[in-house]
Amino acid sequence: MFAYLNHNALINALRDYRLTDLRRDLLAGITVGIVAVPLAMALAIASGVPPQYGLYTAIVAGLIIALTGGSRFSISGPTAAFVVILLPITHEYGLGGLLVTTVMAGIILIIMGVARMGRLIQFIPYPVTIGFTAGIAVVIASLQIKDFFGLTTGEMPQHFLEKMGVLLQALPTAHWPDLLVGLLTLAVLLVWSRLKSRVPGHLVALLLGSLVAWLLGSVWPSFSVATINSQFTYLLDGVQQHGIPQAPPLPLLPWNLPDAGGQPIGLSWQLVRDLLPSAFTVAMLGAIESLLCAVVADGLTGTRHKPDTELIGQGLGNIVAPFFGGIPATAAIARTATNIRAGGRSPIAAIIHALVILLIVISLAGLLGYVPMAALAALLLVVAWNMSEARHFVHILRVAPRCDIVVLLACFSLTVLFDMVIAVAAGLVLAAILFIRRIASLTGAELINPEEHAHLQDIPDNVAVYDINGALFFGAAEKAISTLHHVNSNIDIVVLDMNDVQMIDMTGVVALESLITSLQQQKITVLVANLRPRMQDKLTRAGIQEQPDKLEYHNGLAAIRQRILSRHTEPRN
Repeated sequence: MFAYLNHNALINALRDYRLTDLRRDLLAGITVGIVAVPLAMALAIASGVPPQYGLYTAIVAGLIIALTGGSRFSISGPTAAFVVILLPITHEYGLGGLLVTTVMAGIILIIMGVARMGRLIQFIPYPVTIGFTAGIAVVIASLQIKDFFGLTTGEMPQHFLEKMGVLLQALPTAHWPDLLVGLLTLAVLLVWSRLKSRVPGHLVALLLGSLVAWLLGSVWPSFSVATINSQFTYLLDGVQQHGIPQAPPLPLLPWNLPDAGGQPIGLSWQLVRDLLPSAFTVAMLGAIESLLCAVVADGLTGTRHKPDTELIGQGLGNIVAPFFGGIPATAAIARTATNIRAGGRSPIAAIIHALVILLIVISLAGLLGYVPMAALAALLLVVAWNMSEARHFVHILRVAPRCDIVVLLACFSLTVLFDMVIAVAAGLVLAAILFIRRIASLTGAELINPEEHAHLQDIPDNVAVYDINGALFFGAAEKAISTLHHVNSNIDIVVLDMNDVQMIDMTGVVALESLITSLQQQKITVLVANLRPRMQDKLTRAGIQEQPDKLEYHNGLAAIRQRILSRHTEPRN
């Protein structure tokens, strides 16, 4: 417990906290809070749930994670990376199933933090990360086409190719007012990004898009666009209302919320079993996103986060948030960067950001209902583009080794065509296989000329010296050792120089034992030089022990030379 408190970002930040830090945190928290409101709504809608649940996530999870996490600058809430995972869960299990999944994912995150798996991000190759994030970006962009163009479609299929087919068939139903508002919002977003203004571009774009839609609708009654008010409803005292409830997130039981059929989903062992794969996926992506965000924040500020504590904080946030209507949350890189640029100094900024969103929900929920769906779609199109890391993607294609390009394209394609779980699993396996192949290609055994070596001159002709290089592991041991089984009939002594062998696994031990046995059957003495002590202990424990005139270990080639010359007094011709 004390170790956790020592690694808690808030406690560490408060130890040298000053009034000037509070002023900076206030400004940063207000800025990020305003920025987060439209993003939280848009990402909730993209995940298949009403917009208020995204706001509740930013409020509750953002607050809990700020209090308990291990990153000083991270801002947490709903993120775009989750969309491709959450939407299928919502379609199949409804809002209740999504919230139960969130609780389960939070528990898994805590287990990962307690198990010290915070360095997880180090074991994910860069092409895998870029591949699945670019794939997620493509999927998110495809989800915005319907609202951006105002298309009329039936129930959308889940698979990408089928979905694109439905959207193409629905293009003739495009509603020009929605398209106009979407294009206007998108244009403002793109232009504003080049102005380097401190005012967030998406706030200006959404405000302008909403005003244009309202003004044109007032002048021409036929000019109507889909808005949050027209698309979402909620019950208040048994009366159906439109838009977003003007109320704070209230306590609830996630399993009392509806499933895909509109009935309370309940809580059962079967439901937990059904949701476990999805919960594990949410937890893994949440861990990756949060740790990536913390690494980015460290790079921008010169600080160091506590990865295990951050996972525990993320887990606590995802456990508590569903009991107030929150969906999965993780650290958001864009909002974290905004926090840092706005002068944030500690997790106090993230706490203020959550309180600002709460204040906006309580006081301005009615106005948020006028935001056009096409404007939110345009915002998510820009989010998807920024998330795609297109420049890095193209850069890898241009300069990376072929095996990394294969991994990149495999992860990207599998994410788009299937899902992120398959993509990451296949990407990691493929990357591991290609890495093993690459390392195995560096392992081998080479017959060397004694005359070219200072420590081996004047040794007899009946001595063969092999230089073994690389790691003798399951992917390379047999290949490296197999060439030594066939030596000339006049050879009485084989020297194995293992100075460049970094490791030996059990496959390498078995391969080496087979070689030594084979050579001994040919009455050939084996002299091993420069074997590291830990490797010699491993061979000894495996039964490959020294036997005079059969198998001997020596500290260097000079000692080998003396041993050979002591057996062969005749000088070399």
